[in-house]
Amino acid sequence: MDLNFSAAEQEFRGQVRSFLREHLPADLTAKVFGGKRLEKSDYVRWQKILHAQGWGAPSWPKEFGGTEWDAVEQLIFDEECADAGAPVQLPFGLKMVGPVLMAFGSAAQKNYFLPRIVDGSHWWCQGYSEPGAGSDLASLKTRAVRSGSSYVVNGQKTWNTLGQHADWIFCLVRTSAEGRPQEGISFLLIDMKTPGVQVRPIRMLDGEHEINEIWFEDVKVSAENLIGEENRGWTYAKFLLGHERAGGVGIGFCKRELKKLRQIAHAQRCAGRPLIEDARFRDRIAQAELELMALEITTLRVISAERRKSGAPGPEASILKVKGSELQQQITELQMQALGPYSLPWLPEALDANWGADALLADYPEYAPPLSGRYFNFRKTSIYAGSNEIQKNIISQMILGL
Repeated sequence: MDLNFSAAEQEFRGQVRSFLREHLPADLTAKVFGGKRLEKSDYVRWQKILHAQGWGAPSWPKEFGGTEWDAVEQLIFDEECADAGAPVQLPFGLKMVGPVLMAFGSAAQKNYFLPRIVDGSHWWCQGYSEPGAGSDLASLKTRAVRSGSSYVVNGQKTWNTLGQHADWIFCLVRTSAEGRPQEGISFLLIDMKTPGVQVRPIRMLDGEHEINEIWFEDVKVSAENLIGEENRGWTYAKFLLGHERAGGVGIGFCKRELKKLRQIAHAQRCAGRPLIEDARFRDRIAQAELELMALEITTLRVISAERRKSGAPGPEASILKVKGSELQQQITELQMQALGPYSLPWLPEALDANWGADALLADYPEYAPPLSGRYFNFRKTSIYAGSNEIQKNIISQMILGL
């Protein structure tokens, strides 16, 4: 098997690099490389720039405004964007609800929502987990009762990412108490401006407002916003989770952060010499690089298989999710260990774009304070999209047959 990129793929890489040099705003790059906080306007601006180029939806079919790139082209695009310091494209519309709409939505839903996802007009968020329904998602209790041509929704969602910016939320709601718990769930699209929707912030370990509780009190939602059939939402939810797990691997991010890790290891000194010369630490970096190479090859296989069958990734997406999340945690942890005493201070204000280093930190590397916050933030990667323990159960049952 030839693992080298073809001439056409290398030419494509050159096109992506040229585009990024010309169109990626310098202030966005400075924020990404500096570990600064990205605002809603930053994400939306970058999405609109990509849309103007025709690259707003790298994994979508052309009929829905996508590029229809193959697996290798998608991987190259992701890698080059990460290496150049571009903001990530938000997955909630592009990689979660978008594929569900394409597969199960009505013609009217596709015509209305899909173009607004690609051009950045609509910011989506996810309404799956509840205080008593996370890994055991089928036990969710948020109810939607049919009333004429509408549903009335009451309940609570939690661990909602960036919902404070969202225009719409895709929700799993209980529409029936009959039969198995999975059989009474529906998939509903809700406008966040609807009366009765309340967003309450949850502060994370790094002090940031990234996640929320979403409360629904007598929220009236048109039945036209139901995806597919009533009580068939569990099928659509599993389809979405396959895309979320396969799309959250973070290969481009890992490559960029490995490069930063090597830079830190060259700059930091241990026993009077650069840390990179310590054989044991250098071996740990090499181990992460080897695991990332293996993950990249496996990801290409999964994406290619998904394209051939035109469906959601199968249980193999759980392998990508487990390994991708562990690698992201491993790399950010190695960065912290490479910094040694410099990794101790955590300053939330360091995420502000206009923050100037405190005089007490004059001797610290400029990237030190944001790195500790990133370490805290990436503790969550092994939990979202289904905890890694759940993913290992899926792998053992559906792949290994245990």
